[in-house]
Amino acid sequence: MIFKQVFDKKTSTYTYLIASAKGREAVIIDPVLENVSEYIQLLRDLDLKLVKVIDTHIHADHVTGASKLKQATKCTTLMGEHTPADAVEIKVKDNELIHIDSLKIKSLYTPGHTSDSYSFLLDNYLFSGDTLLINGTGRTDFQNGSSKDAYNSLFNNLLKLPEETLVYPGHDYNGKFSSTIGNEKKFNPRLQVKSVDEYIEIMSNLNLSKPEMIDINVSRNIQLGAN
Repeated sequence: MIFKQVFDKKTSTYTYLIASAKGREAVIIDPVLENVSEYIQLLRDLDLKLVKVIDTHIHADHVTGASKLKQATKCTTLMGEHTPADAVEIKVKDNELIHIDSLKIKSLYTPGHTSDSYSFLLDNYLFSGDTLLINGTGRTDFQNGSSKDAYNSLFNNLLKLPEETLVYPGHDYNGKFSSTIGNEKKFNPRLQVKSVDEYIEIMSNLNLSKPEMIDINVSRNIQLGAN
């Protein structure tokens, strides 16, 4: 397997390129529009064919590069079935398998950060979007977010994965690249709660500022980043 992690400094967003070493077919998860040329060059350098591009959810802090990648490579766009993005070509259900040559990626419906949030599991690699971060969890105060749903997605889904599962989040703001389910269970301060009510209280008191350009970004991302 070929695996590359690309970081966008402006939005602290992680994008992931995964490919089959045998068939050279690739998928990109959570691309940022401004970095599409970098992804295309990476595909060329590695002699890969992009066949699918996945967004874990409708993003508020950046515009997706899905549409531009589709135009450049003829790849197929994919999101979870709960997405409001009608332009998406493939909408997967919870626990559905996505085939990239010999690779099998399982979709996991993990609402909470947004109502359309999905995570994706490839062997022991978990691409958790904004649901589970390193020493944090995604905010739940916009885009039909729900702290109760987030708690269920975390404690009744992701945290039940094997502790050695590698966690690759959609963002990191402290220079970290990955974690494990075991580390997050032990050290993530937002996960040291005893009840859903306690988690809801923590999330209700974050007092985070509204993301810049959220209205424009969400509107464009519903169109997969197309102008």
